[in-house]
Amino acid sequence: MRWIGRILCLLLILLGALTSVSGAVLRAGAARADITPPAGLPMYGYFDRMENNQTATGTLDPLFARVLVLESDQTRIVIITLDLGRTFDPPTMAELKSTLQKQEGISGLILTASHTHAGPNIVDVDPPELSVKWEKTAIKSIGKAVDEAVHHLMPARLGTGYGSVYIGYNRRVVNPDGTAKMLWSNPTKVPTSPVDPTVAVLRIDHTDGTPLAILVNYACHPVVFGPDNREYSADYPGVMAKVVEQAFDGKPICFFMQGADGDINPYFATTPLQEEAVKKRDWTGEQIGQEVVRVARGISTLAPPDPALQFAEEVLPIGIRWNPERFRQGLLKSFGPGIFDDHADFFKHQAPDKLPLDVTTLLVDKQIAFIGTPGEPFVDFQIDWRARCPVPDAFFLGYTNGYFDYFPTIQAASQGGYGAGDSDTYMDVGAGQTMLDRGLVQIYTMLGKLHSLPEDLTGQ
Repeated sequence: MRWIGRILCLLLILLGALTSVSGAVLRAGAARADITPPAGLPMYGYFDRMENNQTATGTLDPLFARVLVLESDQTRIVIITLDLGRTFDPPTMAELKSTLQKQEGISGLILTASHTHAGPNIVDVDPPELSVKWEKTAIKSIGKAVDEAVHHLMPARLGTGYGSVYIGYNRRVVNPDGTAKMLWSNPTKVPTSPVDPTVAVLRIDHTDGTPLAILVNYACHPVVFGPDNREYSADYPGVMAKVVEQAFDGKPICFFMQGADGDINPYFATTPLQEEAVKKRDWTGEQIGQEVVRVARGISTLAPPDPALQFAEEVLPIGIRWNPERFRQGLLKSFGPGIFDDHADFFKHQAPDKLPLDVTTLLVDKQIAFIGTPGEPFVDFQIDWRARCPVPDAFFLGYTNGYFDYFPTIQAASQGGYGAGDSDTYMDVGAGQTMLDRGLVQIYTMLGKLHSLPEDLTGQ
């Protein structure tokens, strides 16, 4: 029987040699941090609530930052999802990124928000001291969660799957004359279009098959709660995450990655509390959560044979849509001189000709592509990204690494309406398409299909 032992030893030696040749192993770690603010902060998302200076009175359900760290070879990527209306302002984001690069050796950061309208308002708070203390505490908690995930990095297996669920509708209705009007709520579930019902799921397991993280990409505003709600809540994504985690005995962390939801509302949008808003929030979250569970259970995860993480962050200088002086006069006419008091620091400076839009791309194992955009793209861009992306799995993220409000399609911009022709749409028409195209260029480049030299010089 000694010859059997010798053969096993030889096989182990050969396997070790093969591993050292390929070098890379995909490792993953996950953690979460409670970032719920104290009561008393201004709330995000509704003009009337902000105008009346209404602050949060308490917490309905906690707000979390969820952290996923992926590592292969010398590349370490951190994905952070926030139960917030938007990501932090540029100085805070830059500080967080710098800290993580120095302390955790990260190569790239994807920081994305769910866009819940039941979170705190974290920018333009007056006085700023109201939010600064909480923000510093939240950043510190996020840093600890990243450190925890890094220290628990383990070899991982990946798998993807797709489902379909209708929890919302397109809130823009085009009139016969080509103009748009808004359908702010749709409790009778009247079909509208375009809508993308696709639920994209990325499951990450330990090598023994135990689930570590389940990432969910879907496009729909988390606005079941309306402006009368003054308690913090993750809205329906929080319910969805709870449903998924409980179905897997609490083992994985469920991440919600908001898609291109710029024109998509949940059926029960802005439901008054007295009309069973909590119940309708739960119904919305349970619908998508149950579909995620079904899809995730059917995913077979595998250790990638040749793991690779490729990350790119490109800053695009995009022009301003409106003439600055006419825009200023229009605001004065519409809102009165108080608008300048509320944003004095902004209006005392000359408006810039261009703003820096951060477009983030990540390619995992040359099979799974992510694009992150800094605002609220219309759903057409998500559909377009998935159709044109040259890899099998394509995830589209809004509210990522910055925030520049709405990105309508060119056609929607010509129709006008909220998110397409109002003052919340200030980037040049076509900005969304420009970002999508640049993301595609990055993915093709990562795949080695686009080069920095002409073919006769590269030898291709």
